[in-house]
Amino acid sequence: MRMSPFKVLGAALSGIVVSLLLVGLVSHTPVRHVIQVVPVALAFVAVARRTSWALDAALPVLLFWFFIMLLIWLWLLGLARIVTGTFAPVEIALTIAVGISCVAGFLAWLGLPSGDRTLARAAVFASFGLLQVAAMWLSLRPAFNAI
Repeated sequence: MRMSPFKVLGAALSGIVVSLLLVGLVSHTPVRHVIQVVPVALAFVAVARRTSWALDAALPVLLFWFFIMLLIWLWLLGLARIVTGTFAPVEIALTIAVGISCVAGFLAWLGLPSGDRTLARAAVFASFGLLQVAAMWLSLRPAFNAI
């Protein structure tokens, strides 16, 4: 039995949320990761409710997190120093889980009807992209280092 693209997209977004929250637990930075997943969780709610703007909310968060995972993998492979740090094996496994969730979500997104191209759709896409960047920026502020 094949899952509908909306269900796959919802599962992918929830996979990102769960994986990132697990990273927060493992790395002892749960508050930081809760902040980071807020836009993903909002996109998940939109997808679960099948709102008219759900696809436009989901795509930027999928792209953002895949890009972040790509930067981590490039660091781990010694190919780039854009993202640096020390990653425990479980954190590396979770980056793979996030990456797989992003790819699955993007493939599901491709299988859904996109509707008309409108300024409102572009605004939702840009808003969620900016919200995700803002959440990442906020989560990396020194105030959230120790919590």
